[in-house]
Amino acid sequence: MDIRYSVSPFEGKNLDTEGLRRNFLIEDIFQLDFIKLVYSHVDRIIVGGACPEKPLKLEAGKELGADYFLERREMGIINIGAKGYVIVDGQRFEMGRGDGLYIGKGAKEVIFESYDTENLAKFYFNSAPAHMKYPIKKIDISNAKPQRLGSIEKSNTRTIYKYVHPEVCQSCQLLMGMTILEPNNVWNTMPCHTHDRRMEVYMYFDMPQDGLVFHLMGEPHETRHIVIKNEQAVISPSWSIHSGVGTSNYTFIWGMVGENQVFSDMDYIKNCDLK
Repeated sequence: MDIRYSVSPFEGKNLDTEGLRRNFLIEDIFQLDFIKLVYSHVDRIIVGGACPEKPLKLEAGKELGADYFLERREMGIINIGAKGYVIVDGQRFEMGRGDGLYIGKGAKEVIFESYDTENLAKFYFNSAPAHMKYPIKKIDISNAKPQRLGSIEKSNTRTIYKYVHPEVCQSCQLLMGMTILEPNNVWNTMPCHTHDRRMEVYMYFDMPQDGLVFHLMGEPHETRHIVIKNEQAVISPSWSIHSGVGTSNYTFIWGMVGENQVFSDMDYIKNCDLK
């Protein structure tokens, strides 16, 4: 498990490109027959990916001080690859591309499988500490809560699909969903915002091989950027903006952990105030 420690805004503005990438960028999320785990001390979120050719069991590791991974945690999963399965304490969930799954605290065994070893599933997940147990829920994209935003004039026409969200699926503190930009649209979350009550992680995908996203971060008056490639994620502390512009349209999965689950609780920043 890769450990990432908290970075304050005072330290963040002094980091160079290598320092920003080392602290906030998550690369190589989907590795063959390996569960990638990154533990961030920002609200103790865990970001992970599994690309199974053979069944992969999720283990706790000494970093959690637990007998099993979800002993005191909850998690949300979205499959961005081919059809696969998530097996939770013997219960088998078929996961097509774009399907989500919420697993509450207390599930003892989680196994990831692909349906076809020639065409693998790619399970992306976020996990947060949990104090209550809520039921497992399968969430197809057709059951997610859609919200259409933006305009072609501003190059940001997109649909937000809320998966783990109070209107769709009860959880302790985790929020999770997916935003799909339409063709010829490249901007997300602009005008930008912060939400000091919650941190957030973006995982960008559906990008061409030579595609890039310039992810903007930092305090509004001290902005920085990280260049992100396909199927990479970035950690956004609560003090940081989190917007992006791509060389073409793309999709990203967002996950939030913190004080509340009010999706609209944002501190908006005017474009003229950015520096």
